Amino acid sequence: MSDNTDNLDDLFAHNRSWSAQMERDRPGFFTGLVKQQTPRYMWIGCSDSRVPANQITGLEPGEVFVHRNVANIVVHSDLNALSAIQFAVEHLKVEHIMVVGHYGCAGVKAALSGLRIGLADNWIRHIQDVRDRHHVMLDSLPEDVRADALCELNVAEQVVNVAVSTVMVDAWARGQKVRIHGWTFGVHDGLLQDLGLSVDGAKPLDAAYKAAVQRIRSKWSKPGEVIQALATQGAQVNQAVQEAQALAPQPEADATGPAAA
Repeated sequence: MSDNTDNLDDLFAHNRSWSAQMERDRPGFFTGLVKQQTPRYMWIGCSDSRVPANQITGLEPGEVFVHRNVANIVVHSDLNALSAIQFAVEHLKVEHIMVVGHYGCAGVKAALSGLRIGLADNWIRHIQDVRDRHHVMLDSLPEDVRADALCELNVAEQVVNVAVSTVMVDAWARGQKVRIHGWTFGVHDGLLQDLGLSVDGAKPLDAAYKAAVQRIRSKWSKPGEVIQALATQGAQVNQAVQEAQALAPQPEADATGPAAA
């Protein structure tokens, strides 16, 4: 039987090499790191190993507080995520919370296609709710960009979920200055994109969300495509109503009414 511990031994060897190199290049680095848990930023991202928050943003360890899960979802019943947000806001006093999705996210793709992957289907169901809410827009887009559009819509949805959490409502009520941002990351080019959804509790959340959705729609749609899709859907609804009315039984004439006189 082969011994798989060799692979783990490599990780410890790399760790020792990295630690020694850091101390040579930056003497006192680890001494300073002990005192450096004073981040201004919180990153809520995907667990995907290709999306490391510190490296992407060029921040040092201790400068960004990180919470990650499959497809960067914030659910009101997820005490793990909510506890992390509360710790970041109330104890670390972060000033910015970035909700960051990434293009090519397997969770988003599974939600879009309805692919079954196991227990995580129940988690990804939250993204399917986003998909269903915006199905008119998504159905109008070319197939090859729908996953990217859903990635951005999911970020917008999670920004709202963070914003309406009791943690943020209470923080803003006591005047704490903390802002939530919606971003995406391109694994293909290493670049962050600001979706223009930034909320601080001062302006109506619903208006900011709708404006972000409109920008996403405009970004991925050709002119007129979404309008045509909405018109088509409206016509289909009207036709269904008319057909239902035609099939409905007509009320019988009242024999005592004017027609019988």
